[in-house]
Amino acid sequence: MKIALIEPSSPDYHVYSHTRFPRLGLLVLGTILRDAGHEVAVYAEDLQGIGASAARHILKCDLVGISCTSSTAPRAYAMARLLRLRGVPVVFGGVHPTFLPEEPLQHADYVIKGEAEEALPLLADALAGEGGLDEVPNLLYRENGRAVRTPERPMSVPLDDIPMPDFSLLRGRERMRVVPLLTTRGCPHNCSFCCVSPMFGRRYRMKSVERVVEELARHVGASVFFCDDNFTASPSRTKQLLSAMLRRNVAPPRWFAQVRADVHRDHEMLDLMRRTQCKRVFVGFESLNQEVLDGYGKGVGADDIPACIRAFHQHDIAVHGMFMFGADGDDADTFARTVEFALTHDIDTVQFMILTPVPGSELFRRLDAEGRVFTYDWTLYDGHHVVFEPAQMSPLELQIGTIRATRRFYSGRSVVRSLSCLRLGTALLRYAGRRLIRRWRRGNARFMRRLRRWQQGRAPFPRHFSLALPGGLPGLEDSG
Repeated sequence: MKIALIEPSSPDYHVYSHTRFPRLGLLVLGTILRDAGHEVAVYAEDLQGIGASAARHILKCDLVGISCTSSTAPRAYAMARLLRLRGVPVVFGGVHPTFLPEEPLQHADYVIKGEAEEALPLLADALAGEGGLDEVPNLLYRENGRAVRTPERPMSVPLDDIPMPDFSLLRGRERMRVVPLLTTRGCPHNCSFCCVSPMFGRRYRMKSVERVVEELARHVGASVFFCDDNFTASPSRTKQLLSAMLRRNVAPPRWFAQVRADVHRDHEMLDLMRRTQCKRVFVGFESLNQEVLDGYGKGVGADDIPACIRAFHQHDIAVHGMFMFGADGDDADTFARTVEFALTHDIDTVQFMILTPVPGSELFRRLDAEGRVFTYDWTLYDGHHVVFEPAQMSPLELQIGTIRATRRFYSGRSVVRSLSCLRLGTALLRYAGRRLIRRWRRGNARFMRRLRRWQQGRAPFPRHFSLALPGGLPGLEDSG
């Protein structure tokens, strides 16, 4: 079969818009399908848009798979509608379809819940006449007007048995600046705002050290982002991996990863990270308020945050601190306190996001049950837009407070100060952050007007998303 796999673009400019690498899920699935004899192409719209040539190819496919998050779901649905009008079968997968599967089924032929490494090849076989749909696990489809669900089962394939992603399948791969590499799945923690554990489970599944070393050897000389949700969740295994990277001489010239604040306690880990050329860590600090952290179920102390920043800086590793505003324990003073902390402790870059109750998380279930979610326009579920009513401030106050906090941290003065200290990389990133918030404000003037009018009681706020997205769907729309 001829198969296209698509990762739709984000609906708005966001904190990672300047990065250019795809999620790995579709590349892994594409490699599995290719190894099974199918002709496969993978498209990541944020990396390279779908132009007329790509659209012509996609419209000739026997099956199109679309993976989406909540914020990219409406664009995915619009794509699926255009494809189905032209007779192309569509299957949805990803986080959002996993937790709200009947919604995407309104726009597609099939939905696969959860990890799809076993289900998608079986679906392709069934559509090629080699098996039945009832043999495909975790599948939803319509039969005689009713939704049919096949039995659900967790993925049983060990991570080492999943093929390494073949980046040659990715259109626009030459635009990648950093190679994404995944070494684990799942998370032993279960933060209330996160859907990683509900999606992949709390069992921390790991590739073997040898397997990761083999993957790194394929990308010698390239910068690497370890896109594990928590790269250091198993300290002993991570230290074995870092030691093997040194021993086998496969450490990238620069690498980055997501870690928890409490990793600072492991000095051996930090030393190995420095020796293997870790240049920046992305740390989910979330809040300076211990009660808020406890409410999230983070399992770390607020006092871990300054200690973490200090320890990484002592090892010449930059820190990207990720904070969220809008918890029930946050008030109007939270913004200023957090910015002052970030500047005083000289965090290199920050990410001030708005707490977002994404479907699949315990937070979404709670806030939705309490009637505090005021819109299901999924395009706003990107961490930059308020979608619920906070406990100690209005939605408008939360939105404006987050914008002002970001503007203050990424001020012109902070850029100049970084330059004066000869921290050129940090200065460039802070300048990029300054441009990001300016661009976001320009692009979201209409959203801010709607939010103000709703808060003033002058107009309702839109409850649901629209498939008529700004910018349209060039390539597919123009391809007929």
